[in-house]
Amino acid sequence: MGSQKALLEYGGQSFLAGAIQLLQSVCDFVLVVTGANSGLLEPVIYEQAAFLTRNPKPELGQFSSLRVGLQAVLDRGRDTACVTLVDRPPALPTTVLKLQEAFQQSSSQTVWAVVPEFGGKHGHPVIFGRAMIEAFLRAEVTANAREIEHEHQSRILYVSVDDARVTMNINTPEDYSALLQSRS
Repeated sequence: MGSQKALLEYGGQSFLAGAIQLLQSVCDFVLVVTGANSGLLEPVIYEQAAFLTRNPKPELGQFSSLRVGLQAVLDRGRDTACVTLVDRPPALPTTVLKLQEAFQQSSSQTVWAVVPEFGGKHGHPVIFGRAMIEAFLRAEVTANAREIEHEHQSRILYVSVDDARVTMNINTPEDYSALLQSRS
């Protein structure tokens, strides 16, 4: 992309600030996992009253950051996490509420995660219960989240949502430009 995707502006705020605000509307606390970009993201994280956890080995990839964040959630005495990426505009508030409701109405014995689905694609944010968190933390460091999710496919509840943002990925300047033009 050539710049920090988390700091891209959309709707008058950065993707990161929007994601934090969205999750604060439904979560006890918001925790942002950073890597080498900590110094750039810290001001936004603290301005939004979120918590920061640094991945000591960001070179191991996105799955290592997920694991660092999930361990921090458990360390804070919680057993459920709502996880999103910051390379896209935040999902709509109604989407997160729908996912939260689906998770709360399901049994933790049979549903380990709730994932939004739009246009036949799975997206973010996702809600992970304790069993899925533990599956991620027990996995080999060389694994990735998709592999672990596929191993436990029968434990994932896919919820159809009317929110294209859940499947967006802004990876290039052209993607970002198209996003901005779609708002016009």
